[in-house]
Amino acid sequence: MLRIQRSVEHDQVVLALSGRIEAEDVAELRRLFRSEADDHNLVLDLGDVRLVNRDAVKFLEECETNGAKLRNCPAYVREWIAKERGK
Repeated sequence: MLRIQRSVEHDQVVLALSGRIEAEDVAELRRLFRSEADDHNLVLDLGDVRLVNRDAVKFLEECETNGAKLRNCPAYVREWIAKERGK
């Protein structure tokens, strides 16, 4: 189960994610990303994320490519993102 908490820090919108990010969560995250990223700098705080699947990693890679910052990204997720970029 994924939980999302929104906050604002200076000129950034922070979406703190916790739990698992699975394929069915990606559509909701895309919607949030689109609605927030147009007007603000977006930060995804992954400090409390415990599990991701490949769809989630691809989404996170796209977010970062499109200018979002990944804060507190677990090392295994960072490595997986790097591998996806290398493909």
